[in-house]
Amino acid sequence: MPIYEFLCEACGNVTEQMQKVTDPPPAKCPECGSKRMAKLVSRSAFQLKGGGWYKDLYASSAGADAKKKKPD
Repeated sequence: MPIYEFLCEACGNVTEQMQKVTDPPPAKCPECGSKRMAKLVSRSAFQLKGGGWYKDLYASSAGADAKKKKPD
């Protein structure tokens, strides 16, 4: 399940909550109790590490040429 951030429009508190995409925002702010909570659009924590398409030239024609020139 993804983690979403919610902003209390009354006090400005930002809260993280793990929930489904279809779940409604939290009913109230844990700090002030206000019912005005808005879902924030934030950066994803998804990262690709290690060798990738462009590092290994997998997706480019230069990679195919390099593999052909490589002796077995």
